[in-house]
Amino acid sequence: MTWVDEGFGAVADTFAENFSLFPELGAAVSVYVDGRQVVELWDGDAAPGRPWARDTVVPVFSCAKGLVSVVVHLLAQEGRLDLDAPIGTYWPSFVAEGKEAITCRMVLGHRAGIPVLDKTLTFDEIAAWTPMIAALEEQRPLWEPGTAYEYHGHVFGFVLGEVVRRITGQLPGAYFRTVIGDPLGLRAWIGLPAAELPTLARLEEAEGRPPALDPEHLLMRIVTMNGALEFPGLDVPHGWNDPDLLAMELPGAGAVASASGLAGVYAAAITGIDGSPRLLSPETIDDAVREVSSGAGFLGFDAGARWGSGFLLDSPFRPTLGPRSFGNDGAGGQFAFGDDEYGVAFAYTANRMLGHGDPRATRLIAALRTCL
Repeated sequence: MTWVDEGFGAVADTFAENFSLFPELGAAVSVYVDGRQVVELWDGDAAPGRPWARDTVVPVFSCAKGLVSVVVHLLAQEGRLDLDAPIGTYWPSFVAEGKEAITCRMVLGHRAGIPVLDKTLTFDEIAAWTPMIAALEEQRPLWEPGTAYEYHGHVFGFVLGEVVRRITGQLPGAYFRTVIGDPLGLRAWIGLPAAELPTLARLEEAEGRPPALDPEHLLMRIVTMNGALEFPGLDVPHGWNDPDLLAMELPGAGAVASASGLAGVYAAAITGIDGSPRLLSPETIDDAVREVSSGAGFLGFDAGARWGSGFLLDSPFRPTLGPRSFGNDGAGGQFAFGDDEYGVAFAYTANRMLGHGDPRATRLIAALRTCL
């Protein structure tokens, strides 16, 4: 069954309206307030002939950056990582080719100057992790690190993930499960276990999505890793419905989660869940929500986004609840965030991928705002 607590009916009404206004296939929305779930809604089809269920998971693309960023801030809070120290402090061979000054903060804010590799790796090399790390060591920055910003797509996850691995001994998806996912029973993974495949929703593209940019365009090179990964590419070899892709550690864009699992990560971070201690202190969140990047990026575009350290902040690009809101979105409409001022964590997941300006999550957040 689906439910909403008294006072949150506007979210349920908007969720139902989304199915009539947009070409929804299947979707879910989850909201926690002060560590307690107050909204848990799902509807539609996860796959042909299979209804969406409470445990349905779906690829949530760059929402993965939120999982990685929570882990990175947790390590910083524990004193095991200095976000403003050179990455070479933890990964000495990273500093080659002019990367001596790059910090984790620069990567978190998409300012490191390495949004894409010059080298083209195969799918299998990316999945193997080590070839990707070797290519990053050889990479020369496109601009002087710290002086400009541009979305670091997949590189974001691999650089921060390797720092996590060198500190903890585990790849970032595994470490996330060790310290957050498994202890709290959250349905969110970077590297989907084979046992979860029966709960996986199938992605479909909506008609009329804009055509992809030229493969040589820097933005397309960023999101496809020079063509090694298709985008959106759902059913080509190694597309985003392929279990082999979803099973690998792709920490910049490869998370798979349910709505309640994704919202639960942010609830755990800001308040704790059902009495568990909050993961991130107010001071850590102060650090996370301080603006690092905004305005026109290296490519000259200004989409209206604002970035803190690893998270999208409240902005016209992603309206949330206010200056303490922090989260990440994913291709096709996925979005999750937390806000410790309101004690609210939110996530929306869907398997029909709409184009630029997809308003579904924004409409749900606007409805949530009226309930607080």
